[in-house]
Amino acid sequence: MSERTASERGSTPDPDASLGDSIAGGWDNRADELPPAEWGREKSSRRTGTVWLFALFITAMAMAHAWLSDELTSQAFLAWMTIFTAISFQALPFLVFGVAFSAGLTAFVPASFYRRFLPDNPRRAVPVAGAAGVLLPGCECASVPIAGSLIKRGVAPAVALTFLLAAPSINPIVMIATAVAFAGQPEMVLARFVASLLACVVVGWIWVRFGRTEWLRLPARTHAPGASKLKVFRESMLHDMMHAGGYLVVGAAAAATLNVIVPRAWLMAVADAPVISVLVLALLAIILSICSEADAFVAASLTDFSPTAQLAFMVVGPMVDLKLIALQAGVFGWRFVIRFAPICLVVGLLCTFLIGGLLF
Repeated sequence: MSERTASERGSTPDPDASLGDSIAGGWDNRADELPPAEWGREKSSRRTGTVWLFALFITAMAMAHAWLSDELTSQAFLAWMTIFTAISFQALPFLVFGVAFSAGLTAFVPASFYRRFLPDNPRRAVPVAGAAGVLLPGCECASVPIAGSLIKRGVAPAVALTFLLAAPSINPIVMIATAVAFAGQPEMVLARFVASLLACVVVGWIWVRFGRTEWLRLPARTHAPGASKLKVFRESMLHDMMHAGGYLVVGAAAAATLNVIVPRAWLMAVADAPVISVLVLALLAIILSICSEADAFVAASLTDFSPTAQLAFMVVGPMVDLKLIALQAGVFGWRFVIRFAPICLVVGLLCTFLIGGLLF
C-alpha cells in the first residue's frame, strides 16, 4: 500500500500495516524502538560470505598485479585497474563516514529526536529533508547508509530517500566545487542547486504517493534488544560496512568496465545534438560514477557540450550511477532499486531540461 497517513485509512491503526504506513501516520504514542524487531531481511551468512568473496577477489587481484606487473601491460587492463582503484578509494572514506554516522544514529539517537524537526505529514516533511541535504558535506556513498538508519529510526521512507538524494547533490562542498569549476558562471551554480533540489523533492513526493513499503527492505536488526549503546554502534557499523562494501566493489568494477569499452569518439559525435547530448551526458554520469564533490570538474571539461548537457551530468550523477545503484541494492534490495533508479533518472532529466531552458 502507498505511504499515506493513518487518518486517511481510519482512526484505528491496523496492527498488520506495513512499516512505511505506520511511520507516515505520525509520531504519537510511538515507541522509540521503530521499526519492530521482526521487520526486515533475516541475517544471511550467504550475504556476508559474498562480501568476503569480493574481498578475497580484490586481494588476489592486488597480489597478481604485484607478481605479474611485467606481464599485465595491456593499456585497456591498466586503464580498467586505474579507474576501478580510483572509484573504490574515492568512495571508501565517504562510505566509512556514512556507515559510522548511520551506526551513531542507530545507537545513540532515539526515534523521538526526529519529532522536533520533521512534520508528521510526509508530504510536508519531504521539502524539509531536501533542505537538510545542505547541512551534510558528504557524497552518495555516505547518504545511503544514513538514509537506511533514518528509516530504521522511524523516519518515513519517502523523507529519508529525499535526504539520500539531496545530501550529495546540494551540500556546501558540492556547491563550492561547482563554483570553482565553472568560474565566472554563477548561473551554472544556481542551475545545479535549483534543478537538484527540485528533482530530489519531486522524487520524494512521487514516493509518498506511489511508493510501497514492501519494495523497500532493510537488513534485520543486528543486535539483541537491551544491548549497550556501544555494542549496538559496533555491531551496526560492522554489519553495514561489510554489507555495503561488497556492493561498492561491484559498482566500481561495472563502472570501470564500461569506462574502458565505451569509445570517447561516440560521445563527441552527438555533442551538437541538443536533446541527445543531454541524454548522452546523463548516461555518461551513470557510467562514470564520479563522486559528487568532483563531478563538476569533469562536466566543465566537456566544453563541446551545451550548458544544459553539462547540467544533466551534474544533476543525474549524484542521484543515480552504477556505484550508487549497487550500494542501494545492498541496503534496500533490488526490488527497490529497479523502481527507484528509473524515477530518479526521469525526474532528474525533466528538471534539467526545465531549469536549463530557463537559465541558459
